[in-house]
Amino acid sequence: MVVHPAHGNWDGTLVNALVYHFQNLPTSRNGEIRPGLVHRIDKDTSGLMVIAKTEFAMTYLARQFFEHTIERTYNALTWGIPEPPDGTITGFIGRSVKDRKVQVIYDDETNGKWAITHYKTLETLRYVALVQCNLETGRTHQIRAHLKHIGHPLFNDAMYGGDRILRGNPVGSYKAFVENAFKLLPRQALHAKSLGFTHPRTKEWLQFDSPLPDDFQAALDKWRKLMDNVQ
Repeated sequence: MVVHPAHGNWDGTLVNALVYHFQNLPTSRNGEIRPGLVHRIDKDTSGLMVIAKTEFAMTYLARQFFEHTIERTYNALTWGIPEPPDGTITGFIGRSVKDRKVQVIYDDETNGKWAITHYKTLETLRYVALVQCNLETGRTHQIRAHLKHIGHPLFNDAMYGGDRILRGNPVGSYKAFVENAFKLLPRQALHAKSLGFTHPRTKEWLQFDSPLPDDFQAALDKWRKLMDNVQ
């Protein structure tokens, strides 16, 4: 589900659903009219979001995002195995001058905003890896752009070049295997797995976790089975 209406997706978005189900949602953040939205996730990225139902909640949650006290963990399936296996990716993220839909990493703040992604390799499967990413900042396409920047685009991420075979010999049975995996997971392999924040009223720390969705799990299991057969 697309988060908010935009060109090509005016109906059937999360915001459309929120407006239908709730009355008097807070409607403005940073000058944008987006009812209830404190943050967002990319189209075709699965997982958790938090929605504010009151102005008080929106202000309180937005402050946590601004101060980077929100805990956000993503699972990603990358092409190739990151080296080192655990690390931190930084850089100024901004729109590409060649393609305005794509974010790239710049060396200075003239063209982008500072972004920090911490990553940890959870599982290696020769040609791909299951990687955990924790966001310290929340820039547009941050994980996708950062992983592409270090040479490990997300599996089947068409916008960032991951929708073709980037590891292994792209012929024969292996080519057919990857194409079938693409069909199982017809989107970028990125899932917002956990989300933690302080409740605006009670000040209690709330922690939520979302298991991998069926399409992501099916593609991951397919890679695991391939490695078992190879070994």
